[in-house]
Amino acid sequence: MIDVALYQPDIPQNVGAAIRLCACMEAGLHIIEPCSFPWDERKIKQAAMDYMSKVKIRRYSSWNAFCEAQAERRIVLMTTKGSVPYTDFTFKDGDILLAGSESSGAPENVHERADGRVLIPMAEGLRSLNVVNASAMILGEALRQTKWKAG
Repeated sequence: MIDVALYQPDIPQNVGAAIRLCACMEAGLHIIEPCSFPWDERKIKQAAMDYMSKVKIRRYSSWNAFCEAQAERRIVLMTTKGSVPYTDFTFKDGDILLAGSESSGAPENVHERADGRVLIPMAEGLRSLNVVNASAMILGEALRQTKWKAG
């Protein structure tokens, strides 16, 4: 199973959209706190709609708690500072695709811990995509390589 993790998310609506994405793609969702907003299930459910019960959501109090709980799994950081286009990366079953926070990305210690760092090639001069849009693109490729292989 490929999972998605959000590092200290800033926008509750993005968490809701990530819940929908993960539910539809049968991926787990990891939320690494602290979030930049109070965890308000009502607000998150507005974006997640009725998908919240269809996905396994795990919340962690810190980066260290996440790393301890997921020590056996490979973490693939989705970052504009990546060195490998996501389409050239070899994903493995069990990978966790990690997105940094919307406002500041991922700090250096997260980059150092990542087992892989992938990027989405974009038009010259533009900064980044929304974290859920980027996660959807990369999750789709990871699933194509691992779960949806023809054969």
